Amino acid sequence: MGELDGKVTIITGGASGIGAESVRVFIREGAKVVIADMQEQLGQALADEFEGSAVFIKTDVSQEAQVKAAVDKAVSEWGRLDCMFNNAGFGGAIGPIEDTPVEDYDITMDVLVKGVFLGMKHCIPVMKKQGGGSIINTASVAALVCGHTPHLYSVGKAAVVHLSKSVALEVGEDNIRVNAICPGFIVTPLSTNTVGREDKTPTIDYKIKQPIPRVGQPDDIAQMACWLAGERSTFVTGQTIAVDGGTTAGVPWSKQPGYQKSYHPIKVYRPESAG
Repeated sequence: MGELDGKVTIITGGASGIGAESVRVFIREGAKVVIADMQEQLGQALADEFEGSAVFIKTDVSQEAQVKAAVDKAVSEWGRLDCMFNNAGFGGAIGPIEDTPVEDYDITMDVLVKGVFLGMKHCIPVMKKQGGGSIINTASVAALVCGHTPHLYSVGKAAVVHLSKSVALEVGEDNIRVNAICPGFIVTPLSTNTVGREDKTPTIDYKIKQPIPRVGQPDDIAQMACWLAGERSTFVTGQTIAVDGGTTAGVPWSKQPGYQKSYHPIKVYRPESAG
């Protein structure tokens, strides 16, 4: 038996990167998946690969009608919706704050924040009617620490974290769980600037100074999403889970100033016990 046997899921941004790997993991664990993405050729090819277990619908998550259509697609195909994985995203506006056009601000927030809002808005009525479900929102370590990404990406992902917690408080009594995953650096077409081409695996950048000395893979996030979608996490809601190789925990000892691998432990003075 698979961990997600009988469950129906929508994965936005499901045509590539974290989304595509999540499609594969979810289907392998028994789920039926609606792949919702703007990349029509990639999305349809992935759905064809898993004919009978996946369908594709072209979806711009910033457009309410298209998000609603994705939810309707899940219900019309398989009669229910057990998990909404709001994963679609992009890098958004870049550059100094004083040089950022309002139009770039708007599209960044439309995709990163409004897309998550719309996904939750339209999946929750279905989940309420059927008695429960799991909502998973992709945030980022950029929501937790600054300096790794552009301003508005950090702001948008921080909003996703807070929105996830707030909605979890509203729908918990309806047996609907809402959690946010915060990936660290994950090798995807977005992070490696290879959208539309093959993923490339870069050499580990040790300047990241994370405890686990490797770059993250899409499967690292897909496995966490699978756990949150399944029955082993039914007491978990309103949580922000960093899957980041320890980036947000701090700098490894070996990378800290003054650290020497051959150091000698300091002898600690302990007075003799009285009597």
